[in-house]
Amino acid sequence: MKKSYLFAIFMILTLTGYGQTVLEGKVVTDSLYSKHLENEFGENPTRSVSVYLPPGYDNSDQKYPVIYFLHGFLTDDKLMVQMKDLLDYAIKEHKIDPFIMVMPDQKTTYDGSFYSNSGVFGNWEDFTVFDLVSYMDYNYQTLTKKESRGITGHSMGGYGAMKLAMKHPDVFGAVYAISPGALAIVREYGPNSNTYIEFAELKTMEDLAKSYFGKVLVAFGRSWSPNPKKPPFYCDVPFEYVNDEIKVNQEALKKWHENMLFYMIPDYIDNLKKLQAIKLDWGRNAGERFTIQCKMFSQQLENVGITHFSEEYIGTHVSGIYTKEGRIPQQVLPFFDLYLDFE
Repeated sequence: MKKSYLFAIFMILTLTGYGQTVLEGKVVTDSLYSKHLENEFGENPTRSVSVYLPPGYDNSDQKYPVIYFLHGFLTDDKLMVQMKDLLDYAIKEHKIDPFIMVMPDQKTTYDGSFYSNSGVFGNWEDFTVFDLVSYMDYNYQTLTKKESRGITGHSMGGYGAMKLAMKHPDVFGAVYAISPGALAIVREYGPNSNTYIEFAELKTMEDLAKSYFGKVLVAFGRSWSPNPKKPPFYCDVPFEYVNDEIKVNQEALKKWHENMLFYMIPDYIDNLKKLQAIKLDWGRNAGERFTIQCKMFSQQLENVGITHFSEEYIGTHVSGIYTKEGRIPQQVLPFFDLYLDFE
């Protein structure tokens, strides 16, 4: 009787330990050099890439769908380590079948690439779409078809995810933009704000470091309207405060319109229709620069007949996203479970 009891306890502990091992994935840190990122302004063309591998990956020949997660402004791929438990939880709770997630480091000297081809500071779009996807398909157990690739991201990453999906529906099958920014020129990005008046007072990189919206403008400018002949910020902006009035730089404004998603929709209608599924969301209390442009973008998609999902939830720009009850395990991953091909 005693031996049977001890054996039962042993089996319970063994199975429990086995269950925990099976249900735990891991994050590996890889790196990738890209000729697309070669530049003369100090941006590192060798980028860190954090990869989440699902439970059982090392002991299986199974191939998995891949979700590319693009991080936000001021952050980098180390965010993946913080997300690991959420990804394990989502698989364990059957929110999504096992998958691979990839997060490239696109924090630049100007805090964020906006996943765009600058030409001067590096071609970050090409790095992501061509170099990174090819590298993952060659070196990892991936399903190498667009129907098994999703792309998502938060804030700047939400912008990047939607932009890359719009431009490359032959690479990505579904997109979920979490509280995306940089969709349109509204509020603090517009000429009727104080942003450009304050920006005109910034004369050095030290001055810039103290101004959040100044850093955002320079990141936009270096991503979309770089000017290597204009130190210290090496970019143009669409509105300039000169002689106590705002003047429009039409050339820079045109370049920003070519890269801000609201204005891009008419040129990419056919591409958008090729995507299996499109969703964006935003927090009701994120601030008007996010809520207004997200609503504008969704309304424009509806106006031109693009089927998509959009959702305003109760929260801020950063709350309720990276928690077990939050957007990633409860909304984002189930979305991809439904719309990606796991076969």
